[in-house]
Amino acid sequence: MNIVFMGTPDFAVGALEAIIEAGHRVVAVVTQPDKPRGRGKEIQMTPVKECAVAHGIPVFQPVKVKDAEAVDILRGYDADIFVVAAFGQILSEEILTMPKYGCVNIHASLLPKYRGSAPIQWAIINGENVSGVTIMQMDKGIDAGDMLMKAEVAIEPGETGDSLHDKLAKAGAKLIVEALTKIESGDITPVKQNDEESCYAKMLQKSMSRIDWQQSAESLDCLIRGLISWPGASTVYRGKTLKIWEEKVAAKEELQGKEETVHTSAESAEPGTVVLVEKDAFYVQTKDGCLKILEVQPEGKKRMAVRDFLLGYQIKEGEVLGE
Repeated sequence: MNIVFMGTPDFAVGALEAIIEAGHRVVAVVTQPDKPRGRGKEIQMTPVKECAVAHGIPVFQPVKVKDAEAVDILRGYDADIFVVAAFGQILSEEILTMPKYGCVNIHASLLPKYRGSAPIQWAIINGENVSGVTIMQMDKGIDAGDMLMKAEVAIEPGETGDSLHDKLAKAGAKLIVEALTKIESGDITPVKQNDEESCYAKMLQKSMSRIDWQQSAESLDCLIRGLISWPGASTVYRGKTLKIWEEKVAAKEELQGKEETVHTSAESAEPGTVVLVEKDAFYVQTKDGCLKILEVQPEGKKRMAVRDFLLGYQIKEGEVLGE
C-alpha cells in the first residue's frame, strides 16, 4: 500500500521502520516542526524525521496540519492509508476521511482504557499489571474510534515508564504490519469501544513531580516509576530538590533485626522521616510502609547511586524529607 506515516517521537520510529521493511511504500512522513533542544538550544530533527531522512522519504512538517494548505499537500500524496503514531496534532474530519482506508492509529494502551496523551505513564502510576497496544480506526473523537487489533504486554515488577514505552513501541511496530495486511485484504472486523469502560490518561504536569510522603509506599513506588523520564519524582532535602531515580518498597523483614530504636521509629515515625541509613541505601517512612532509596540526583548534580550520595551528604536517621 501507499502510506503516509504521521508520527514524531521515538515511540513511532519502530513502526515506521517495520512498515518500510514489510515492503509498503511510504510516500511521505508527516511530523512536528523541528525544535531547539538541549542547553545549546540547537534545532534538532524529530526522531521520526531522522528515520525518514535516512530512508530518503519526503518529510512534511506543518505547524498546523488542519490548515487548508496542509490539507491540500496531504491530498496530493494520493495515499491508500494514513498511519498515525504519537503525531502530536489533532486531525480534522477532512483528513480522517481522505485516504481509501482512512487513518489508523497505534495507541499505547488496551482501549477503551487510557485514552489520551499519557497512557504509558498512567498505567504504571495506577499499578496496572498489563498494558498493550491497540490499532484503531481514527474518528473525530479522542482515541474513541473502532478497535481493529490488540496486543497485550505484561507490566513486570519494577517496570518504569521508560521500559514499558520501549516494550509497547516494539509491540506496536509488529502489530501495525499485521493490521495493514488484514486491512488491505478486508480480513478485519472493527469493534466499537465501550465508552463506559474508558478512562482518560491526562497529560502529565510538572506539578505531579513532588513526592507526598503521606501516600503509601506502594503508591509512591508506582508514581516514581511512572514519572521516571518526565517530570521525574522528587522531594526536598535540606531546602534543595532531591530527585529519586530508583527505589523499591521495603519489605518489613528489611527493617527487622536492626537496632531496636530504628525498628521502633520505623513504625512510629512521621511520613517523610529517614528511619534507617545503610551504606548503599536509606529508608524513608511513608503513610504505610517504607521506601528503600537506591539512586538519587541532588539539585545541580548528576544522578548517582546512594552509596556515592552518602559520601558527600551525611544524611541522618530522624531527618525529615519534604517541604
